[in-house]
Amino acid sequence: MILVAGSANLDFVVQVPQIPAAGETVLGRDLTFFPGGKGANQAIASARAGGVPTEFLFAVGEDWFAKPIETSLEKAGVRMHRVSMPDKRTGAAFIAVSDDAENAISVAPGANNGLSVDDLPPLSEYSYLLLQLETPIAVVTGYACAAKEQGVEVVLNAAPAQSLPQELLAVVDTLIVNEGELAIVSGHDGDVASCLDRIEVPRVIVTLGSRGCCAKEGEDIFEQSAFVVEAIDTTAAGDTFCGVLVAALSQNLSLQQALERASAAGALACTQRGAQPSIPSSDDVTKFLQSKPSLNILPRISPRRQ
Repeated sequence: MILVAGSANLDFVVQVPQIPAAGETVLGRDLTFFPGGKGANQAIASARAGGVPTEFLFAVGEDWFAKPIETSLEKAGVRMHRVSMPDKRTGAAFIAVSDDAENAISVAPGANNGLSVDDLPPLSEYSYLLLQLETPIAVVTGYACAAKEQGVEVVLNAAPAQSLPQELLAVVDTLIVNEGELAIVSGHDGDVASCLDRIEVPRVIVTLGSRGCCAKEGEDIFEQSAFVVEAIDTTAAGDTFCGVLVAALSQNLSLQQALERASAAGALACTQRGAQPSIPSSDDVTKFLQSKPSLNILPRISPRRQ
């Protein structure tokens, strides 16, 4: 079983012709809202697209924002460990999605910042703990250390990007980052291979957008091309990747198989609007892979030794 601990937000989404630049006002179209938050998205991806039993530890306020979040988790079959924060508002995200499927996101953490180390449930039933960085870094570190002590595999999606304390990196088994996050975590602005060489984590996975993804495990490098789809909204594509990757690993798939399945699920998430509504089912992912969809060509990324 997988435990995800992290953020739950209500996303307010506006479609715009292009992402506004600093100081620019862009006239958008309809405003919609969807349940979101990196933690909640990844929990639903693990349960729905990954097809494995998943539980989620999160905090919300006592306001109407919380209800659609809880309803979405319940429909996906995610068992909830809900922490109520009566003095805080449920987290919210404000998302501009451009006509070319890019997005810009601002987050008001609210109750997400109220999670504490004491909220972590007993971990004896779990094989994996999946974490992100939309909750306080001290709490994320506490959860990861507790999981490591109890023999639970620790997976950290280091997003939103920030430098990480060595205490946290020392207990992470799998680190998932995009290229920008990789540079910040490694403290290096070189190419992917040289950044990977500077991170002492057993397994590091780097998502590369339309170029696919790669992974370093020990001395081995794995590469996965991106699937070609007609993208309309990339919101939650990365979260879908993370949740499905951990679900696949928990089912004893090889790393290469897990990368393929996670990449397919992330691609499918780009074909629908909204965060959690865009996350496909496990059957959808399987059918997509069976259809032998076309791939973008991924340039080979080889480790560069010092």
